[in-house]
Amino acid sequence: MGFRLPRIVSTKQSLQRSSSTGNGASPKAVDVPKGYFTVYVGEAQKKRFVIPLSYLNQPSFQDLLSQAEEEFGYNHPMGGITIPCSEDDFLDLTRSLNDS
Repeated sequence: MGFRLPRIVSTKQSLQRSSSTGNGASPKAVDVPKGYFTVYVGEAQKKRFVIPLSYLNQPSFQDLLSQAEEEFGYNHPMGGITIPCSEDDFLDLTRSLNDS
């Protein structure tokens, strides 16, 4: 995949990951701090990431969101935005965003 994601300074600080509940139900909104939003990433098994809203201003992340729109439209069964790429590609992109 040709996307580069921003650098993750620290998993606990910049990017938080938790497993989805497995039954399609999304965790409570209180799990997402102000200034962040939830995305689901992965091919077979989706992982939940809580990422900063500032990523929405990054062209590379906007490209990824356009791909998500093309693949899933606006109906996201996981409750958050589903990103159509591997977890490794997503982490690479987030690392590159943190570097810029």
